[in-house]
Amino acid sequence: MHITIRQLQVFEAAARLGGYTRAAEALHLSQPAVSQQIRQLEEQAGMPLFDQIGKKIHLTDAGRALYQHARTILAQVLETQLTLEELRGVRRGQLNITVASTANYFAPKLLAAFCQRHPDVKVSLDVSNREHILALLNEADRDLAIMGRPPESSDLVAHPFMENPLVVIAAPDHPLAKASRIPLERLEAETFISRETGSGTRMAAERFFEEAGTRLKTVMEMSSNEAIKQAVQAGLGLGVVSIHTLEMERMLGRLVVLDVVGFPVMRYWHVVHRPGKRFSSVALAFLDFVINEAEAVIADTLIPPLSPGT
Repeated sequence: MHITIRQLQVFEAAARLGGYTRAAEALHLSQPAVSQQIRQLEEQAGMPLFDQIGKKIHLTDAGRALYQHARTILAQVLETQLTLEELRGVRRGQLNITVASTANYFAPKLLAAFCQRHPDVKVSLDVSNREHILALLNEADRDLAIMGRPPESSDLVAHPFMENPLVVIAAPDHPLAKASRIPLERLEAETFISRETGSGTRMAAERFFEEAGTRLKTVMEMSSNEAIKQAVQAGLGLGVVSIHTLEMERMLGRLVVLDVVGFPVMRYWHVVHRPGKRFSSVALAFLDFVINEAEAVIADTLIPPLSPGT
């Protein structure tokens, strides 16, 4: 029997993610390539590894047995790769990170600055929502994540590295655009465009208003900051977003930050990893870079909200 590491990687991804399409996306392969690798592996095993019921696949008894061995073998392969990378130092290697969609407004600047120092490093970047990031970290798919504070119920290790101010935004022609010291009670008469349930930004904003005894009227839910900004620009309501998402719109005068009492609401960005995570030299170098230098890198490009209507 001749089983390759690549066949095990493809099989493990398909079993863990529950489908060939998802495995293809995760491994940056075509679906036919995934199907071929698994077909060859089944030929080597001499028995089917998956049963297909409708559009879903399920492991057979042989598949379940192989899955456990595959995870062990791939973990040992990764351990070997990390050892060799440590011997080579930070000059080469792979960095696998995931970032929250809001953090993607500044993450490329961090990666660019890091890669300028380490030009031979290859980066795999995944941009996702909070729930998917937590799943990726729990499944050991990523070295590090950049996100807001993870849930207290998780056992993840979180290092705060930069302030993340949340601000209230409006269209430039909104009646409150040039007002000063807007009381929270005044916002109860406005409509709000909000992120989806489970969003870290939404949870932080709702917690702030609830503690202040203010009830807001949400008229729309959007799954991205870009959608919220477009809706606010169109005059459909106000929004609460991270200041880091507004660089372009404020430069072009498309949105303004309202001077609301109690705002900005201060949160923090965190670089997150699993407890006991063994880092490659590249991942360890990036972790150190983010903790110690990210704030200075981003500060050069951030426009502070100095006065109402800016």
